Amino acid sequence: MKKAPIITLAGVIILFIVSWFLKSNSVSGVEENYLLYGLKYTFAAFLTLAIFSFLYQDNPYYKFAEHLFVGVSAAFWMSMGFWTTIVGNLIPRISESLSNFFEIPYNPDNHNYFYFIPVILGILLIMRLTRKYGWISRWPLAFIVGTTAGLNFIRYLRSDFINQVKATFVPLLVNWNGFGDFFSNFSFSSSGQFVMMVANWIIFLGVFCGLIYFYFSKEHKGAFGFASKIGIWILMVTFGASFGYTVMGRISLLVGRLTFLFRDWLGLIN
Repeated sequence: MKKAPIITLAGVIILFIVSWFLKSNSVSGVEENYLLYGLKYTFAAFLTLAIFSFLYQDNPYYKFAEHLFVGVSAAFWMSMGFWTTIVGNLIPRISESLSNFFEIPYNPDNHNYFYFIPVILGILLIMRLTRKYGWISRWPLAFIVGTTAGLNFIRYLRSDFINQVKATFVPLLVNWNGFGDFFSNFSFSSSGQFVMMVANWIIFLGVFCGLIYFYFSKEHKGAFGFASKIGIWILMVTFGASFGYTVMGRISLLVGRLTFLFRDWLGLIN
């Protein structure tokens, strides 16, 4: 075994112990379980630094933090699924004795043997763990995927398609009462008639030019080609705004972890 990894591991262990001691000592007169308090913050800080270490290169500390996060997340959601879905939703509807065992109220009004169908499907999914009968798990998996796709298709059709189309049907002449009223009440206010009309025209022309870009039955030349190029710019601005929104969300997560390191762990900022 090489000496460099051993020295690095020894340094990490020493820094962890020193941080644990200093953090625990800083709240020894306030917190009753100050050792547990110091361990919690120190362990969280070292896991954060282990994730950040991937910016340098892939290393065992990053892999440890990654595998720990995935494992803890899987265990957490498995326990949540058990206590909320099986214990909280299924057992009160199928068995009074099991309801008494888990100390939850039994609901005889909703007693229905059809609830055994998801139980059977769940048991068949577990057959995936066996080599001989692993093929059985494909049937409940296909049923779950098909049912979920069908239900989500209606939901996404309503939210991502119909509502999007509905949002493009905007009045091009907002509160129009003639040119006299328009110029007499002219304003650059965000809620003014002029700004609202400009915004609606941009939405209308943007959608129209975006649809022209995807019309391939006519060669994109002349005015048709110009509208197609405008459609490309509209699409690029839309994709850029969406990507920027995603990056902004990730930056907020980064700020949260840096705040934890410099405020909660090191105490360098208030």
